[in-house]
Amino acid sequence: METANHSMEMEKRQIAISSSSKRDKGKAATDQPVLSLWPVTGKAATDQPDLSLRPARALWAVNGGFHIKQFQPPRPKPVPRNNSSSIISAFEMGIGDEEWERLQKAIDWPIPDQEITRLDQSTSPVHSTFSIMGLKESYKMGEKIYVTITARDHRKNLKRYGGDYFKAKLFNSELKASVYGEVVDHRNGTYSVALLLPWEGQAQVFVRLEHSSEVMQILKKYRDSSFPRTHFNGFFEGSGPNKTRIREVVECNLKWGADGSWRKGDCCCEHKDIRTGTVWQCERPKKLSCDKLVRHSGGRLENPLNLLEQQVFTKKLTNVAINGDKKIINVLPNTSAIGTMEKCRSGMMTPVPAGFYLKDVWKSFVCNTRQFSPAQMANCLKNKIVYFMGDSTTRQWFEYLERTVPGIKRMDLHTHSAGGPLMAVELTNNIIVHWRVHGVPLRFGKVMPIIDLHYISNDIDEIAGGPHAVVVFTYCAHLVFHPITFYVYEVAKIRQSVVALLSRSRDHCRYQVWKHCRTKGTLAHFPILLDWHMLQLDTVMREMFRDIDGVIFLDVWQMTSCHYLIEHIHPGPVIIANEVDMLLSYVCPA
Repeated sequence: METANHSMEMEKRQIAISSSSKRDKGKAATDQPVLSLWPVTGKAATDQPDLSLRPARALWAVNGGFHIKQFQPPRPKPVPRNNSSSIISAFEMGIGDEEWERLQKAIDWPIPDQEITRLDQSTSPVHSTFSIMGLKESYKMGEKIYVTITARDHRKNLKRYGGDYFKAKLFNSELKASVYGEVVDHRNGTYSVALLLPWEGQAQVFVRLEHSSEVMQILKKYRDSSFPRTHFNGFFEGSGPNKTRIREVVECNLKWGADGSWRKGDCCCEHKDIRTGTVWQCERPKKLSCDKLVRHSGGRLENPLNLLEQQVFTKKLTNVAINGDKKIINVLPNTSAIGTMEKCRSGMMTPVPAGFYLKDVWKSFVCNTRQFSPAQMANCLKNKIVYFMGDSTTRQWFEYLERTVPGIKRMDLHTHSAGGPLMAVELTNNIIVHWRVHGVPLRFGKVMPIIDLHYISNDIDEIAGGPHAVVVFTYCAHLVFHPITFYVYEVAKIRQSVVALLSRSRDHCRYQVWKHCRTKGTLAHFPILLDWHMLQLDTVMREMFRDIDGVIFLDVWQMTSCHYLIEHIHPGPVIIANEVDMLLSYVCPA
């Protein structure tokens, strides 16, 4: 977890990268290539919430919004089975010891000082409450209200420690308006939120308990473990006797670290990517040789939770609205303008909140984002090659452009529409759009050719750059199943490729990181794919890129956190439209 003058805002930002060694902050970035990444966050206690502008390169955590002063409680009991994550050195991750220490500090999160033994000791969404402090009859646009959250356990006792993951927002359903509120943890069972009043009319406060501090303790325990929570299928095919065709399906998984195999002995085929060094293991087929691996798919899930942990993770206790002050807040007009008309460019500051919805349109406080008509989209992307990389969320962006840009047509590459790779072209304006999924580990349900799964760093190495290039990639959701040390290793490789791209391209590049992954999941998913895991990975990504000159984080996590649509790993169409408008506002600033 980050300190109070940082903001861990995670499932959502976007980083822009300039390829020039020194950034010209005075110029708007026009006709420049855009490099987009994707990989997420909360906030720690201060006397008052720090809502001042913060550099976009500052670390943000986007979970419910927590800035928590670091402290080091006793660690929970180690998870049984091998725990190779804890013995991986910084050198093996491809970073220095000092950077690894900084990353561990950045992702630290307060947890209970001891493991609970009964369910009723955990935070209760039924008995936890919120109240508006000093509520007035009316306010003016631009003012703030202050909310206090009080956490209690199932016996109605006040909690004596922090670490709960609350989310807060202000909303008006009729206006389709909402704004994100950053939660400040005072580490004593109380939390505070400052909510901006950015629209005229009425508003209400909404607070929910995403996860109790006891859940966070469990999540952290399994995050630091190499427990094989997910498995994959490897499809081997080859020739048999008498011109027959042999097909064998075996279990595969990541090999990470010297003792990182999930199988022991001479059990497996090892497939090592020469450029990244990543090793993928598959059980040795009975009849075929190791070089006959041709396809890949997601496999079984393994639930590591014990009985008490399963009870803590029940749906009745996670992602539940808490009771509180439901009074209507009246907001009057204000002659002072709210927002900004500054062009979107590198080197900008990111305020909290980063913007708000009004009539389902995102109004950014970062820069002058705008809505693009289909014709304006085509004009903005004229003579551009757009490279979308990552997972199904960047595919959503590809599909949105495919539906919206006039005249654009998908090429038949004889690939599956969900797994890709995909390509669309528009000949009149010379627009080319690509989408490709990242390499293993990858949990797609479809059986995919292994040759189509490329590591992002390898693909970036193949891009020349230049003013025509727009590179957008995401890297987060499928990595939550594996030790965070492996994620650091992969991000270090991506960073190396990005720096190389910037050095060989004379033009500015923008690098966008955004995180809005979210899933409710079944019980088996709970310790595997949750906002907090996304927060951790997003924090690592942003921290590792913070010193790269020309890197900007465009916060779109809040766009999904405060919207009225149910948070989902695949955001709804209205959110995707606003996200793409945000991207294009940086490609073609007004």
